[in-house]
Amino acid sequence: MLKTTFQVQVPQPLLQFGFNQVEVQGLIIEWMVLYLFTDERISSGKAAQLLNITRVEFLNLLKKRGIAFINYTPDEMTEEVAAVQSLEVKITQ
Repeated sequence: MLKTTFQVQVPQPLLQFGFNQVEVQGLIIEWMVLYLFTDERISSGKAAQLLNITRVEFLNLLKKRGIAFINYTPDEMTEEVAAVQSLEVKITQ
């Protein structure tokens, strides 16, 4: 994958938390990918690819960062609940 170098200024107090250059670079890349995903500009598969991890690992990262993978509208949620209830009825019969 092609790469571009940016110069980023980091406030000195942030370095007191033990970050080094590699960690800052990784966090910036992660933040950018998470932003693109939550802004619905890329898929979870593309996000995983950009982070060089599997899709399952990306889903676990979302969970770790407190980001919802599925963001249903109220109508979509109602449809999903109805579908699950329909399946439950069929399974118990």
